[in-house]
Amino acid sequence: MVVKVYGPAFASPKRVIACLIEKEIEFETVPVDLLKGEHKDPEFLKLQPFGTVPVTQDGDYILYESRAIIRYYAEKYKSQGTDLLGKTVEERGQVENWLEVEAHNFNPPIYALTLHVMFASKMGFPPDENLIKESEEKLGKVLDIYEERLSKNKYLAGDFFSLADLSHLPFTQYLVGPMGKEYMITSRKHVSAWWDDISSRPSWQKVLQLYAPPF
Repeated sequence: MVVKVYGPAFASPKRVIACLIEKEIEFETVPVDLLKGEHKDPEFLKLQPFGTVPVTQDGDYILYESRAIIRYYAEKYKSQGTDLLGKTVEERGQVENWLEVEAHNFNPPIYALTLHVMFASKMGFPPDENLIKESEEKLGKVLDIYEERLSKNKYLAGDFFSLADLSHLPFTQYLVGPMGKEYMITSRKHVSAWWDDISSRPSWQKVLQLYAPPF
């Protein structure tokens, strides 16, 4: 069964697509233009009642939270492709720990930056300069903690690439690319080396090649 992924131009669906490529799972994509409001279409809302992307459709099985999706496919196809969950319970615990760090500490400030630096004008509201400054400061503090962690481990969960690293790819790509804030990464030696490593993986390079950002 081919997995359908809705909204491939946007960041969170790219998290899912990178995982599917790493796991060697066949998929196809369905465009959803958030800037045109297609995520509020009644047919789409039947799949995703909250009106966001991604959505994955695997036969009759539907998921629509990107981190839940990548956990599901990494577990379902654990013996196929790249092992993204670790080989022991302890390694899995670290993967889950740093996935939660990404979701609750890293993502809120970088999402706010993405919204106000990249999308505000396209969505018809003025960027909040105070929020941008505050979010950059918060993200910097998170990256300082990452710098300490990555001075002792090659990757966030240990010495193996995992979902914890993969989950950072889409929004960090915005940070170093369209947002022009690459100094937040390059000014931190170990974070910079980690980013160079994970962003050069063939799976992520394929995502960037196939799915341009929505602007």
